[in-house]
Amino acid sequence: MRKMVAFTLSGAGYHVVEAVDGLDALAKAQAQQIDLVLADQNMPNLDGIGLTRQLRELPRFKNTPILILTTESSDQMKQAGRAAGATGWLVKPFDPNRLIEVIQKVIR
Repeated sequence: MRKMVAFTLSGAGYHVVEAVDGLDALAKAQAQQIDLVLADQNMPNLDGIGLTRQLRELPRFKNTPILILTTESSDQMKQAGRAAGATGWLVKPFDPNRLIEVIQKVIR
């Protein structure tokens, strides 16, 4: 799934930084300029909501768009994502065109 998302975003002209899990994502996000975070909810070592929560604690990520991509679509999970500071929630399987559309909307 990560490779498919990266392929879709690279094909649309975005520079993609991939991470193998939530902890890797947190480290990579802190080490370079990131304009948007697209996180899977069900990642090893640190899930998408946990990653969102930790990123929002860092001053430079206060306003960075964070989208959570997941198979989970319950209102409870969406509410937990919003409470953690997620900008949006995308349910898998995703439509590549819709993904690009949402990203364009939140990074304006």
